[in-house]
Amino acid sequence: EVCHLQRRFSDAINALRPFYFAVHPDFFGRHPREREVNENSLKRLNGYLENLQKPGARSIKPANLTFYVRDTKEKADSSGSLLASGFRPVTFTLQSKDVLSTVLDVLSSCSLSVEHMQDVLKAETEKSSTQQPGIAFYCPIKWDKTYYTFTGFRDPEQELEQARRVEPTLSLWLRNNEPEATKKQNASLPRREELKRLKRELIQKLGLLDIRWQRKWGVAHKCCQLQSLGRLATQNGLNVQFFTDQSGMNASGHVMLGTMDVHHQWTKLFERLPSYRSMFQQSDWLKERISHLLGGIQVIHIERMGPALPLEEHYSTLNTFHKRLLPQRLSLHPRSMQGLTMSLENDRSTPCLHEMGHFIIPTMCDTLQLQNFLQSQAQEARRRMQRRDKLEAEEEDIISSCLQDLSLHSLCKEPSVSSSQMIPCCRRLMEERSPQMQGLHLCISHFYSVMQDGDLCIPWDWKG
Repeated sequence: EVCHLQRRFSDAINALRPFYFAVHPDFFGRHPREREVNENSLKRLNGYLENLQKPGARSIKPANLTFYVRDTKEKADSSGSLLASGFRPVTFTLQSKDVLSTVLDVLSSCSLSVEHMQDVLKAETEKSSTQQPGIAFYCPIKWDKTYYTFTGFRDPEQELEQARRVEPTLSLWLRNNEPEATKKQNASLPRREELKRLKRELIQKLGLLDIRWQRKWGVAHKCCQLQSLGRLATQNGLNVQFFTDQSGMNASGHVMLGTMDVHHQWTKLFERLPSYRSMFQQSDWLKERISHLLGGIQVIHIERMGPALPLEEHYSTLNTFHKRLLPQRLSLHPRSMQGLTMSLENDRSTPCLHEMGHFIIPTMCDTLQLQNFLQSQAQEARRRMQRRDKLEAEEEDIISSCLQDLSLHSLCKEPSVSSSQMIPCCRRLMEERSPQMQGLHLCISHFYSVMQDGDLCIPWDWKG
């Protein structure tokens, strides 16, 4: 019976194959913003599906996801709202409590066929009374080539293999794309100056520390957002204005303004700021109490590539973990964990030590297991933190050298590019010393692209 359930779950996930083909980030190499959106949304979708298979998965929070969906049919449906680039944006909310319903919701929301799921639906109807929790998550299997012939879908493995074979060298790609980048950058110069002015004036007017963007919006789009904020500039003393996918306050205490929200929603957010500040103070108090109970370890929040963590969710996680610790009498020395850091995660079942030296602890972790893990891994954590600090210092130095040696206007990297990837990339760039990069804005990423304002994106492991 368990094998049958596993097969049913695998079939349900396998039914998402057309969806994966339509949104896979590897097909959005020339569209960095859409690629990043799909990467983040896929991580959240996979996490949602995995959580549905965990024992006792009763209170999974709804997930609001946005995908850019490719036209995967050889003949496009003229009724679809395709952008000029050949894909359309789709936003939907997952609220289903089982895998099959979630798969159906995803396919339907993206206007993809569900006909291939009839057998799975029939089996689910016949066996619904025997469903059990805790079935392991299965990745989709590789479909036979006849599937693509019959359905008209493109074979992604074949397309990816072709893309890899024709991947250009850095010098060739620069030779073909530097003129376009220079033209776009020169055209964007007035907008860049306008953006600097708007940002400087708003920071001074509102008493802000900074204004940031979670997404890589174009300069013109950023100017419009700042102009909208300026028209509502009636508040003072905020920490940081952070343009994101949703409005609120994040776990770091930054004010988030949803780029898709209307001005009325921003105004309502400003009215709620006193309550947000109070919750942020309570979160800091909980961190101090947890640190006291766990030998002086510091609770931190790691900003990830995905959607910003709302303060409400962060506070709830801290409060739940604190309540679990209180009844226990852990035998950690009051200062034994000082200098070390940890973050909390709701969707993890066992503690682990990150390669950068911080602990990742499940919110519902067994306290005795937690104590043993912290004590046994403390020395290794300090060693990894020292290595991280050394890498970050080396990375900062080599970025500065690369900027100067190549006469770049700016040099940055995507958050997903690690220090251990950035350092050899910069070394190789200085050895290559391409004159075509002079005066350009360069971003180290995982793909080649010319952004709309002339910024160049190159993969960290570019071919020479």
